[in-house]
This record gives sequence, C-alpha cells and structure tokens, in this order.
Amino acid sequence: MARAKKDAPIDLGVTHELSVGLIERLVCPPGVPKAFLRDKDVTGLRVRVTANGAKSYVFEAKLRGKAISKTLGSYPLMTIEEAKDSARTLGKLVKNDKMDPREVDRQHQLDLAAQVAASEAAQVAQSVTVKDAWDVYVLERKSHWGDRHYADHIKMAGAGGKPSKRGTNGRKVTIAGPIYPLLSMRLVDVDPTSVEAWAANQAQTRPTYGRLAWRCLKAFLGWCSEQDAYKHLVQTNPAKTKKTREAFGKPAVKQDVLQKGQLSAWFDAVRGMGDPITAAYLQTLLLLGARPGEVLTLKWSDVDVKWKCITIRDKVEGERVVPLTPYVHSLFCVLPRRIAKDSKSPSPWIFSSSAAADGVLTIPRNAHIRACKVAGIEGLSLHGLRRSFKSLTEWIEIPAGVVAQLMGHKPSATAEKHYTVRPLDLLRVHHERIEAWILEQAGIVFDAKADPGKLRVVAG
Repeated sequence: MARAKKDAPIDLGVTHELSVGLIERLVCPPGVPKAFLRDKDVTGLRVRVTANGAKSYVFEAKLRGKAISKTLGSYPLMTIEEAKDSARTLGKLVKNDKMDPREVDRQHQLDLAAQVAASEAAQVAQSVTVKDAWDVYVLERKSHWGDRHYADHIKMAGAGGKPSKRGTNGRKVTIAGPIYPLLSMRLVDVDPTSVEAWAANQAQTRPTYGRLAWRCLKAFLGWCSEQDAYKHLVQTNPAKTKKTREAFGKPAVKQDVLQKGQLSAWFDAVRGMGDPITAAYLQTLLLLGARPGEVLTLKWSDVDVKWKCITIRDKVEGERVVPLTPYVHSLFCVLPRRIAKDSKSPSPWIFSSSAAADGVLTIPRNAHIRACKVAGIEGLSLHGLRRSFKSLTEWIEIPAGVVAQLMGHKPSATAEKHYTVRPLDLLRVHHERIEAWILEQAGIVFDAKADPGKLRVVAG
C-alpha cells in the first residue's frame, strides 16, 4: 500500500502511530466542534482537536459500562511520550483497580486543599498569645466563679499604671499584675523554663500574690490543654514543675488570733473608733467567722429578719445560710441605710459608704490596724478575726462540724459530708452560744431579748 501524502487528510476512523508531524497536520473537520485522533500503541489515548485548532491529549475508557474521559495535557506543552506514560498509568487504574481517574484526581485536590488549610491554621495557631487564650478563659469561666475570684483574675492580668492613693508604696500608680508579663508571649512558647523564670522573678517581689497567680496560671494552662483550639499548643502543663513550686516556697502558717484575754481590749478599741459602720463591720466579721469579702458585700436583701438568718455568698458552695444572731442583728439595726449615689433608692449595701464610687465600704485594714494599736494587739489581720472565731469556739467545746458549717469550710469527713444534716435552728443554738460567750469575755452587757431597734434612712 502506498504511503499517504503529507498533505493528505487524516483518516480519523482508524488508529495511528502518533508523531509530531501527524499531530501538526491534524485539523477539525468542518461542521463539528471537535475531533479525535486515536493512538495505535496505547489504548485509550487520544489527541483532541477543536474547531479553533486547540489540541490536547485525552484519555478515554469505560468503567462499569460508562464512558469516562480525562484531559491529560495540552499539545505541544506535553510531549507524546509523557502523554503515553500518563495514559498507561490511568489505564491500569481503570482496568486493575476499577477506579475513576477523575475521582482520584478530585480527591487528591481535596487532600491538597485540606493540607494547605491545616498548614494555614497551624500558622495562625502558632501566633496565639497567652492574652488571646486568657481572655477567652476568663470569659468562659466567669459564670462558674464568684465576683471576687473573677476580679482577682482581671487584676492579676492588669497592665497597671492607674492612679491610686492606696497600696502603691508612694508611686501613686498601680503596678502590673503578676500574670501581665506572660500575656505577650506566644502560648506555644510557654514552657517550664519560662514559667520557672517568671516564678523566680515574682517570688522576689511579691511571693504571696505570686503564689496565688501561680495557682491561677496552673488552672489556666490545664484548661488550655483540654480545649481543641489550644491543646496542640499546650500538651502538658508547664506550670507544674518542682522548680516553680520551690521558687515560691510554702506559705507560712499564720497564727494571728485574738486570745480570750484580748477580747475586752479589742472590742473597746473597735467600738470607740468613731466610725459606726467600720466598727459594725469588724465586730460582725469576728462574730460570724466569715471571710472579710463575704461580710463586706452583704446586702440588706441577704438578711431575713423573720427567719433570723443571713445568706452569705460563698466561694466554696456558692452561698450558705447562717443564723442572724441577736448582737449582730442589733449592729445592723443602728446602721444608716444610705441613699445611693445618682439614685433616689436606698443603697443595697449593709456596710455602705458615701465616699466609695460603688457605694460599699472599702475593706478597712488601716482602721483595724489603728484599733489594734490602741488595744495593744500586734499583727492581727482581718482574716485573723475569722481564725479567732474558730479558735475561740474551742473554749466552749462547740462541735467542729458546726463551726465548719458556719464558716463555710468543706466537710472533712465522710460522716460529716454524707450523714450529718444540721437545720438552721440547730446552728442557731450553737451560734448564739458562741456569740454570748464572746461578749461575756469582752465584758459587754447585752440583752439578747431587747428590741434591736429600727433602721434609719440617711442621705448619702
């Protein structure tokens, strides 16, 4: 058979041995959008030509009775050999693995996109700072905390620099909180070494406050290790190291208490201090055995005169109800009920203040120090009054479980936790006995059955 001339039309009805010259001569027949030149060597390989002259390599096959087609590359960017190799690979995929090359390619693209997205997300995560996570942590945990605990977290991360007349050692501006130096760090960079260096620095200047911040930091990092957004950045808690614990050391055991023989001098000094609200606060603090902040934030709505009880907001259980003892009731009844600032309604606070911005008395540490100096008592803190309540009950052998329940301590024994249920009336019997004994030792003559008086409203 004579060889076809180079300019002769190509018979597209038969297979051909592909060559550059043959593909160059390939044209789309008139009246059709595209045509195909089939390769003789590799089954399924085609050269497609369109009406506008564009040429590309195509693989065609049948899978489960359906025709499939996949473009391999454009001519002349892809060579004939490259097209044949690609077509052979796809042919094996269809014949042996029964897989659609288009689906394989689509899945590959999805995998690549997922890898890119994961890489970008990892880069973003690597830039997360301690402050970013801390702000989320504080906001999420706020509903589980008391107001004081939440305020502590805000203060510990504060930048400082705010004007203040108290607690600044003459600087007249506040200093940054102990957590603040860590906020600018990337969360992924917070490791045992950085925490230990931070602890050593805090221990030199404010070990007590630093120890509190360290406990809060441990809780924060533990929370991070459980969150999907941060757990790959904090896999183990870097604040739980021996060196960090040793940097702060163990807190000293505090033993500041009022002795029985000091009660008279202390009450005389407090009752004679000239400020009835502060005097009432300090006496209530001792006679309730509550925490300073718990007493300070008592509201008139927390006092139930009918049932003679006080609801105290508790950091352990949320709140607890204790008896309203006669002497404490008498202290409350003579306190002024101020009109709140910028309001025509009475202030909600029992221990109110016309000077404070929020209308509630500021914890009177300095006033108590002055009273103790008058009484000749040294080193007695406000929390020492709570400690005194517990210690003084030993003299009259009040059951330890009763004292713990009044003070808001967690039960320390199985029987106390699960089997002992004390109603308020039973607590009142013991509590009134404690109060009467303390007043007796202080030399205060008080008629528990007398009318405690009436509240009086005064302008702020």
